[in-house]
This record gives sequence, C-alpha cells and structure tokens, in this order.
Amino acid sequence: MKKDAAPAPLLDAHLLQLFELIYDTRSVTRAAEQLDLAQPTVSIWLGKLRRQLGDPLFVRTPSGMLPTPEADALIGTVRQALESLRYLAQREARFEPATSERRFRICMTDASHITLLPQLLAHVRSVAPGVRLGAERIDERTAQRLEAGEADLALGLIPELDAGFYQQSLYNQDWVCLANTRHPRIGEALSREIYAQEGHINIVSGTGHRLLDASLERHHLEHRVVLELPGFLGLPAIVSTTDLLVTLPRHIGETLARLYGLRVFPCPIPIPGFTVKQHWHSRYHNDPGNRWLRELCASLFLRDRSGE
Repeated sequence: MKKDAAPAPLLDAHLLQLFELIYDTRSVTRAAEQLDLAQPTVSIWLGKLRRQLGDPLFVRTPSGMLPTPEADALIGTVRQALESLRYLAQREARFEPATSERRFRICMTDASHITLLPQLLAHVRSVAPGVRLGAERIDERTAQRLEAGEADLALGLIPELDAGFYQQSLYNQDWVCLANTRHPRIGEALSREIYAQEGHINIVSGTGHRLLDASLERHHLEHRVVLELPGFLGLPAIVSTTDLLVTLPRHIGETLARLYGLRVFPCPIPIPGFTVKQHWHSRYHNDPGNRWLRELCASLFLRDRSGE
C-alpha cells in the first residue's frame, strides 16, 4: 500500500522575514544587520530557506544578491503572509461601548433588580446607548449558562460557583429589619424580645435566607412567620400596611426604606454577614466586552456597605 506523503514543512516566520529583507536590500549583510543577527546565522537560515523552497532564490552578482525568477514569483505571497502575521501580532481585541450593540446577560437576584440594576442601566445608557442588558435568574443552571456564554456575569452570593470561575468581591452585607413607621409596639429600638414576639415576613428566595434561618436555629429563637414571599415584589406594600417585620440584607433593606418610607432597625440577633461578588467563567476572562462590563460593575459597586 502506498504511504501518504508527509506534510510539507511550514516556513518559519523568521525565514519569511529574511526572504523579504534580502529581496529588498539585495544583501545578506544588510539583512543580518536589520535582523540583529550574525552573518553566519543568516547564511544558515538562507540555506534552510533554499532547501525548503527548492530554489537558490538569490544569486550573488556584482550588483548584489539578485532574485531568481522563482523568488520574483514568491515575493508577493511572502509579503502577504508577513502582513497577516504582523496583523495577528499587533491585533488588540477591543470593545467600543459607544458604538457596540451587544447584548449582555447578567444573573442576579430580584433584590439586585432594585438595588443594582437601576444604577447599572443608567450608566450603560449614558456611555453605551446601543448596548442591551438582560437580567437572568440565579438558579441551578447559572454555572452552566456562564460557561456556555448564555450569560456574561453573575452578581450576588453564589457559593456554588468555584472551579472554572473568577470572582471579585464588591461589597459586604449585614442584616437589618424593616417595620411600618406606625408600628404599635416598637419605639426607638427593636429589642430581641419584641423581635421574638412579632409576626414576620420570610423571603425564601436566594442564598441569604439560609443564613438567617440557620442563625435563628443556632440562637434557639422563635421566628413566627406569618407570610412567605418568593421575592421582594409587594414587600414594601405589605410592611407599610401591617405590623409584620422582615429581616433582610442591609442594601435592599435601606433601599426599600428610602423608597417607601419604612423604618430600619439593626437586627437584634447576630446573623453572619456575607459578601456580594461578581462571577464570570474563565472562558471569557479575556473577552473585551466581558472585561468592560466587569470593570463597569466594579467602578459602580466596589465598596464596603456594611457600615451604611
């Protein structure tokens, strides 16, 4: 059986550069000077180039190293190949927010829809008017979507994102309680005793509520839940028209209190704080658009809110 022919060896970029320099200067010596190489090294390279192309390429004459007809025929292809290589070497992938029409998808909690998204959207509209944002849920498919490029970034407390993911801490969170400004049994402060006696709203979405439940159990404190909600939609209306309390992270708590005229109290029981982070997959770490979005989120949200 006839063996397949061996593939032709690839020409080294340095050999192509030598070909071009000798063609232009008609001199091995001047080519060596421009390459900052010893002339014997250049002579070795020229011999290799001749063997690979199967032609003398350049012939020594009183007028210098003149190209053979084969070299004349090849110079255009060589220059085109070198131009392509120079383009690849100098190419810098860029993202131009002012002209981009890219759609970015960000996984976030519904609390972030209230606390982070308005500020992010306002800034994006001012510097990147053609860019579109899509808010995605954080769920069991978040890691898969980030890896597949179906989502660009995830914001929040997402401890399950570890291997294959980058992360950056943005701000710290502790816990507060919200109450109606006309609550009949709360004065200037919210005591542990009143906290234990009152009815509560429990927000069951996200990772943070597990910290709350674990802390209540650890301190053997009753938490009389009257209403469970899947998120923060409707929460301000309920708190402002009932005597129910709600315990929630400081950022969303203070934001809702400011927007809807609710009272904010330090939480009377110790609940572990946590850090809100942005997460992205390693596949897109060097993607210019992803990098721009990460830097934008960092510029807007990178600070410690635990003392606010």
